[in-house]
Amino acid sequence: MVRIHLPGYFPETLKSGNIRHRVRVEGQKKIKITIPHGPSHPDFLRYYNAARAGIRVEKSDNIEAVPVEGSVDWLVRAYLVHLSQQVEIGDASPYTLRQRKGLAEHLLNQKSSSKNSSGKLYRNLPMAIPQSELIIYRDSLMGTPGKAKNSFKFLKAMFKWAVDRGHCNVNPAEGITVRYKSRGGATPWTIEDLEKFKAAHPFGSTAHLALTLFMFTACRIGDAITLGRANEFPHNGRMWLRWQPSKKGSKLVEIPMMPPLERALRAQTVVGPTYIMTEHGRPFRSPEGLRNRMATWCKEAEITGRSSHGIRKAAGHLLALNGATQYEIMSIHGHAQAATSQVYTDGVERTRLADQAMDKLKGMDW
Repeated sequence: MVRIHLPGYFPETLKSGNIRHRVRVEGQKKIKITIPHGPSHPDFLRYYNAARAGIRVEKSDNIEAVPVEGSVDWLVRAYLVHLSQQVEIGDASPYTLRQRKGLAEHLLNQKSSSKNSSGKLYRNLPMAIPQSELIIYRDSLMGTPGKAKNSFKFLKAMFKWAVDRGHCNVNPAEGITVRYKSRGGATPWTIEDLEKFKAAHPFGSTAHLALTLFMFTACRIGDAITLGRANEFPHNGRMWLRWQPSKKGSKLVEIPMMPPLERALRAQTVVGPTYIMTEHGRPFRSPEGLRNRMATWCKEAEITGRSSHGIRKAAGHLLALNGATQYEIMSIHGHAQAATSQVYTDGVERTRLADQAMDKLKGMDW
C-alpha cells in the first residue's frame, strides 16, 4: 500500500482487506476521525480538512456544506471545536461556547463590503480577512454595543488561537476598539417586585423556592440548576452551602444557609438531586430552561422586565445597604475582582459620607 504523506492521515488495512481512512484532529493526538473516502476520491480533501478541524462529516451529508480549508467558515468551525473541548475539561464556560456559537452564525452570514469581495458572505472569504473589513463589521453593530463588545472578544480570541497554531500570520481583530458603555445590565428587583412574586407563588411552591434560593445565595442561574443537598455541609453548628460557580474565573463560594432558605428547602415534599426541579420532578437540563420558567412565573405575578440576575443584583444592593463591605459581598457573589462588587457599595458609601458631612455642618456658626 502506498502511504500518502498528509499530516494526520492514517489509512488502516482491516482484516477484510478494506482500507479505513483515519484522520487525527490537529493538536489532539488521541482523537481520530474516520472519513468515508481515500485520496483518490475527488472529495477527499474536503473530508480530510474537516476532520483535521475536528468536524465529523458523514458520507450521506452534503459535502458542499463542508468548509474549504483556509476559509472563515473553516476557521470558525475549527475554533468552536477547540472551545468545546475546553468546556469539556473545565477550562471554558458553557455559556461562553453557547454565546460564541450565536455570534459566529451572525458573523458568517455577514456580507462583505470590500471592493474585491463585495456581496460575498464572510463564510466564503479567506480567513486572512483584512482589518478594514472587520472595522466595517464593527460599525454595523453600533446599535447593539453589547453584541459588538462580545463579537470582538470572540474574534480576537479566535484569531489568536489561529495565529498560535500557524493557521494565519496576523490577528486582524487585534487593535480594533469597541466603544461600550454599560447600561446597567439586569434591573434589580424592588421590594414591591419581591412581594408581588411571593403573593403569586406561595410558600412551598417551586417558584417560591427559586426566588428564595436566588435571594439568599445570590447565585447565578447556571449554578441554581445544579445546587442541591450535595452542596450542604455543617460548620460551627449550622448548615452551610459550598459550590464552585460555573462562570470562569469565579472564586469558590461558601456561605451559611439563612433561615428563610432552610425553611423553604425543608418544605419541599419531593427531594431530588437538585433543589429546583421541573414540574416532572427532574433537574433542569440547562439555564435556559429555568430562565424560561422564571419568565413564566414573573408573568403570572404580573412582573415585567425582570430576570433572575436582577434578584442577584437586588441581593447585592441589600447587603450593601445593611452594612456589608465590598469584600463581604465578593465572598457571597463569588467575584474574583473587588471592582465587580464595588458597584454595590459605591452609592451606599457616598450616601453615608454625605450624611456624615452634613452632620458636621450642624454646629456651624452661621
